[in-house]
Amino acid sequence: METLIEVNKKEENNVLIFEFTGELDETNADKTFKSIYDEIGEDFSGKQILFNLVGLKYLNSKSIGYIADVFSNIEDADGKMCISNCSDGVKDILELVGITTIIPTLDTQEEAMKELA
Repeated sequence: METLIEVNKKEENNVLIFEFTGELDETNADKTFKSIYDEIGEDFSGKQILFNLVGLKYLNSKSIGYIADVFSNIEDADGKMCISNCSDGVKDILELVGITTIIPTLDTQEEAMKELA
């Protein structure tokens, strides 16, 4: 049975914002990130991406790998990416694996939008 995850995409000031609600785990990570890659498109050039994790309660290592891969593709194509609105538990996981030292991780979407501007 697939764990519930919802990802809403919107665009604001040329920034693609993906807002996560639910949990990312083995049952839904592949499908979820395939749809995110589809939304971003094949050309990462100059893209600005924000992962707003406001409603994310949990993420597994596979999901962290996908986040790192999106960031790597964005960075290689001279784009920018930020993470915002992590719950304490999710932020602890991201800090533990070192993602927060690589990808700018901000407390609010507003701060992240300023970083991406």
